Amino acid sequence: MLSAKSLFQEILDDDESFRLFCSIAASGESQGGWENARIAALVPESERALAPKITRHGADEDKHGRLFNALLKKRGLHPVPVPHETDYTMLLEKHGIGLAHEKLRADRPLTVQDVIIYLSHSRVTEQRASEQMVMLRKHFADHPVIGKAVRMISHDEDNHLAYTHEELLRFAAAGHGRFIQRTLRECALAEIRVYRDVSLAVMDHMGRILGWPKAKSAALAAGIHGVYAWERFAGWRRMVMLKAPERRDALGASATTAPEFA
Repeated sequence: MLSAKSLFQEILDDDESFRLFCSIAASGESQGGWENARIAALVPESERALAPKITRHGADEDKHGRLFNALLKKRGLHPVPVPHETDYTMLLEKHGIGLAHEKLRADRPLTVQDVIIYLSHSRVTEQRASEQMVMLRKHFADHPVIGKAVRMISHDEDNHLAYTHEELLRFAAAGHGRFIQRTLRECALAEIRVYRDVSLAVMDHMGRILGWPKAKSAALAAGIHGVYAWERFAGWRRMVMLKAPERRDALGASATTAPEFA
């Protein structure tokens, strides 16, 4: 029987599939770290108080990238190039979600609307990240190899999600509510398409590495399409709702550093 636990265990047990998984994850986290660092440097003067939180967000993403690379190193493996079709962060940017890298490479200050776009993009993608880590934490929190990293990353992703709720609610109270809701909806609908496409691509690569039979690959693809159909119909709405988080000022403390895995 196919399950999330058995599927990930199979990927974890094979060196090549584990190497691809960690390489994809490390690349995406490192890219997120760079994006947040640039946004923190470019926030408008009126929002300079937000810069330390954005910096913390980026530091966490960098830390996650180092964690995945440390897991590879501990197993005696090296990262592999990330296939274009599995690059979730790059594909989101290509579809116009979030702030364009061209804008982030410039030295011009961002606008308040730019900051809202960044937060909306983060609110949607951190929902996905938080849910994925909850699943991994459920099955692998006590795993001797990846358990510590899973627990740490899951905690951070929950903090990031709480932070985006809190900041977007602040902007909504300041009169930006309609723009926020429109931006959140656009981000959510684009994200679920990209997530479907990336999931199909990752499973295709894993299937070839692990030698899955066609029936298994077809069943997994059907499941991914089924998730997309549900998200396209109604599931996307969970990504656009805003509520006061239980964790207040979740990114107000100093950024933590990655533990040693070597």
